[in-house]
Order: sequence, then structure tokens, then C-alpha cells
Amino acid sequence: MSKLTDVPKRILIGRALRSDRLGETLLPKRVALPVFASDPLSSVAYAPGEVLLVLSIAGLSAYHFSPWIAVAVVVLMFTVVASYRQNVHAYPSGGGDYEVATTNLGPKAGLTVASALLVDYVLTVAVSISSGIENLGSAIPFVVENKVACAIGVIVLLTLMNLRGVRESGTLFAIPTYVFVAGVFLMIAWGAFRGVVLGDDMRAPTADFEIKPEHPGLAGFALVFLLLRAFSSGCAALTGVEAISNGVPGFRKPKSRNAATTLALMGLLAVTMFCGIIALAAATDVRMAENPAKDLVHDGVPLGPDYVQNPVISQVAEAVFGHGSFLFVVLAAATALVLFLAANTAYNGFPLLGAILAQDRYLPRQLHTRGDRLAFSNGIVLLAGAAALLVVIYGADSTRLIQLYIVGVFVSFTLSQTGMVRHWNRLLAVEKDPAARRHMIRSRAINAFGAFFTGLVLVVVLLTKFTHGAWVALLGMCIFYATMTAIRRHYDRVAEEIAAPDTPSEDTVRPSRVHSVVLISKVHRPTLRALAYAKLLRSDTLEALSVNVDADETKALREEWERRGIDVPLKVLDSPYREVTRPVIEYVKSLRAQSPRDVVSVIIPEYVVGHWYEHFLHNQSALRLKGRLLFTPGVMVTSVPYQLESSEAAKLRARRRQDWAAPGSARRGPAERAKETPPRT
Repeated sequence: MSKLTDVPKRILIGRALRSDRLGETLLPKRVALPVFASDPLSSVAYAPGEVLLVLSIAGLSAYHFSPWIAVAVVVLMFTVVASYRQNVHAYPSGGGDYEVATTNLGPKAGLTVASALLVDYVLTVAVSISSGIENLGSAIPFVVENKVACAIGVIVLLTLMNLRGVRESGTLFAIPTYVFVAGVFLMIAWGAFRGVVLGDDMRAPTADFEIKPEHPGLAGFALVFLLLRAFSSGCAALTGVEAISNGVPGFRKPKSRNAATTLALMGLLAVTMFCGIIALAAATDVRMAENPAKDLVHDGVPLGPDYVQNPVISQVAEAVFGHGSFLFVVLAAATALVLFLAANTAYNGFPLLGAILAQDRYLPRQLHTRGDRLAFSNGIVLLAGAAALLVVIYGADSTRLIQLYIVGVFVSFTLSQTGMVRHWNRLLAVEKDPAARRHMIRSRAINAFGAFFTGLVLVVVLLTKFTHGAWVALLGMCIFYATMTAIRRHYDRVAEEIAAPDTPSEDTVRPSRVHSVVLISKVHRPTLRALAYAKLLRSDTLEALSVNVDADETKALREEWERRGIDVPLKVLDSPYREVTRPVIEYVKSLRAQSPRDVVSVIIPEYVVGHWYEHFLHNQSALRLKGRLLFTPGVMVTSVPYQLESSEAAKLRARRRQDWAAPGSARRGPAERAKETPPRT
């Protein structure tokens, strides 16, 4: 079995790395930016479109509010980036929002933040990949016709890439991320040059369409609510900002300073691209609708169900560069690729947070184990499975998925910044140095404003998106919270139960007697070896136990036993219903009932085969018995292995490979000996 799985594993994820090579996987800033910030950078590909989709409900006249919404998103982005720069300096251990909230607000707040982040990471993968599939589908119809299958395929591919390790996946992801950023900046610059200097009339492919408003003539509170909903959709541009705070241990030294620099650079790039795309969308008359089949009209006729609505960035690129041009194709490909790779932010954040939670006993301990490539492999696989499930349920539709989005982000934002305010208050209470106090007061002011602003946005998001799907994200957070609480309670209960007592207890008292029972079916080599081993234990009583499921076989067993003169009593249990496991369990329990202070040692002979497929043909009864006996108090189970010829043959093959001499080795001598020979001087 090991050979069957090891070869494909090495092909897919590479050779295993030693634990002492963990330092080699740390990232410089140029690689850390695409690894940890690919989500907020790529969100500019769909966040502007989400703003226009919501505004289209009130018709084309509402589009003139889009620049003001962009300004609000920019202010929020700078606020969050400035706030998180304080986080990475104060808490560089990698706990991020979870550590900040737990330390300053208590375990319940920390668990709430962790639940929100875990949900958000899963949604990041689902939304990014679904959006990337839609962007790619604008050029390749097959992709959009098979959205779910293609999205699952991309998730599998990303999972394999991340299982190879953070350093390798980061290097692969850096090129398309930088190509995307360069392409967007080139599009913004060329579009501004054509519009301002050359005076060209750039028109998007949807510029001639009309929008049929779902609610025409909105005013007053209804209009304010619509604008708030559009703003909350635009806040998707902020997703992933917290990943850098959580990933500080992945940076090279000085970790905190490199993480803070990467945060600032990410915020500047994301804000510039977001505003540029919004401005170009307005200049090129991009038209979007939540239900384009009915609400987009051309020459008075709805476009119908066959119309495929391309993303805003794709329409703007077509207007600026021209349809089918080289730069248009490059940007379209880079956009689709970087949206796929944006999920890498979650692939780095989710396993790291899962490992921290596992260390704190809120998640299974397996999530704290590093794989062959020093990545948290179990967390990566768990994230991939959860994201794939969401993609299937929501049909890889980014517009439906994005309604679930950003709730968890702003829960973690708000609680984290509130925790930072308490952090600075605690330090200010004991700090006497005036210069240090001034720095702390400034940092506290930044975090206080961040807590207020993100808390306000959280209220807006909940009010405007709850009925549109945000309740699913809240439900997911509640499920995570309840599950992690139950896991911690279980681990605490087990730790308390197995703790070594300071005074003598029944676990330290020697049993009165040991009854050894050897399970047999017939007399053969494995049986004889198990009996010899059992005699070596010098138990108080020793007997062989067999179950009568076939009268002829049992008779033959008794005759062979007597013929060989085996000096161990043979006891046969009747089984009128041809069961093997139940009679043995009942007999062992009866021994325990007769003498509760005694211990029963059950010895089971087993075959050891050399090929994985042979396991299905042997030891099934032994497996069932061992599984049942584990739950029987006072019973010890011992397996006595007997290696069959196939397993011995495997050892001989390995020994022959080890002793094989390459052509010419007789002249050169063994490689090990050559290495030990000192060089001539």
C-alpha cells in the first residue's frame, strides 16, 4: 500500500522536506505580496461590477453615485490597512485577529473571530474561483457551459500546488499576479490618455443597452438603503486584508516590518486599481444588471436568456484596448488566472489559523501537523473540500456566492480593532515614557477609528445583505463556533480524565491475575507462534479459544490438537448463528465479571502479507474483534504477526536492490567508502 500511494504522492507534491528546512520556506516581500495579498488585489476584477449590479436596480440614473461609493471604499481600505499595520507590529506570532481578540476580549470573542475567518476563507476560494471561471468563460464558451466541473478542477489543481509548499506555490503565483497588476495599470493609463489627451470615444460593448430598472424612481430612505447595499458589495475589495496579519510568521526577518510594508503596498495598489476601473466603467458607459436576460434591453427588446454578461473589467478592457487585441487577451487571461490564484490567500490563511486553533485544542490535532512539504496539509485538504461543496451547491455563480461574502471579514475586523484598543489601554496604564506614550496614543486612535468604521460597515452589511444570503454565512459561523466549543470541551474532558494522579489509584495497582486467551481457528504456523508467545508471558491462566461455526472443522481441530499433544487447554464456544465476534466478546466479559480485578489478555495471530491487495483477503475477523475488544474494560489485545512468503519476498527484493552493484563499481569501489577516503594533499 505504501508503494502504491508513495509514488504518485512524490510525483504530485515532490520530495519530503526535513523539519530543519522550515526556514527555507519563508518568503521575501516580492513573493509574499502575491501569496498573501492576491485576494484583495484580484477583488478589483469583480468588486466594481458588484457595485454597478446593485445600482442598476434603480436604473441608469443611479450610476452617477458609483464614484462616491468608490471614495467610501477607499477611505475604508486605508483605515483597515492602517489599523492592521498596528496589529502586525503588536502581534507578530501569526495569530492575527484571533490572537488579538482572545488576548484582549476573551476566549469567546476569539472563537467568534476564528469562526468568521474560517467561513470567510472558504468563501474566498469559492468566490474567487467562480469569478475566474466566469472571466475565462467570456473567451472560452466551454468553460462557462461547464462552470461547476471546471471550478472543481481548478480547486484540485490549486490544492496540489499548495501541498507542494508555500514557497513553491508563491513563486508560481507571483508572475500572473504581477502581470495582472501591470495590465490593469496599463489599461488605466492608456484609457486616461485616450480619453483626456486624444479625446477618443471609448465605448463598452454594452454601452448601447438600456437598463430596465426593477424599482424606478427610488428616493429617500429606499435610495439610501440601495446606496448602502452597493457600498457593502463594493467592500468585497477588502477581503483578504487580514491574511497578512495572520501570515506574519511566513515572512523573512524582520517579519513585522516586512508584513507592514507589504500591507501598505497592497492597499495602495488595490485602491488605485479599484478607482481606475470604476472611472473607466463610467467613461465607457458599461451597463450591468442583476438579471441581464430581462433587465438589459437593446432596441426595446430584452436580451434574453442566451445573453452572457461579461464582467466590468472585461468590458472596460475591450473598450480601451479593442476586442481581440493582444493586450485585451493578455489582461483577460491574467485576470482569470489571478482570480484563480486569489484563492491562494485562503490556502495560506486557513491552514495556518487551523493549526493555531488545533494547538489551542479547538480543532482536531491533525490540523497542527505539517505534511511532507512542511505545509499544513490537512488544513489545505479540508479547505478544498469545503470550498468545492459550496461551488456545487451554488452552481459556481459568483453573484450568488458574493452575497454570503464579507460578513465574516467585518466581524473579524471589528472585534480585532476593538481588541487593539484594549491592548493599547493596557499598555498605557503602565507606560511612563512620554515618547512611547505618544506612539501608543496615536496607534490607539487609529485602531479606535478602525473599530468604529468597520463596526458601522458590519451593521450596513448585515442590514443590506441578510436576506440576500448573508444569513448563510452567519449560520456557518455559528456551526464553526459550536463545533470548536464542543471539540475543546472534549479535549479538556479527556485531558482531565487521563491526567496522572498524585496518589495511588486503580491504574497504578497491579492486577490480581492475568488470564491469557489465544484465539485460534485451526492448527498452523501462526497458531503455534501465538501459543509460544503466550507461554512466554507466564500468565496465571492460559487457554486456547475457538468458535464452533462448522462442526466438521471443529472436530478436525480437536483431533489435531490431541494428536499434537499441545499442553494448552482448548475451549470451544458454540455459535448456533455462525457468529465469531459476539461469542468471543461475551466469553471475555464473563471472565471479567467473575473476577473484576483480573485482566484478560486476548492474543490474536495475524498474517502479514506483502501486497496491498492481499490485505482484503485476510485478517477481517481479527480486525472486527480488535475493534470490539477496544471498548471492553480490563481487556488487553495483542497481535502476533506471522510474515507470509509474499512479505518475505518483498524484503528479499529490497535487499537485492540495496546490494546491487552498478557497472564499474568494482573498479571505483563503493560510494560510501569513496566518501570516507580523505583527499590527497
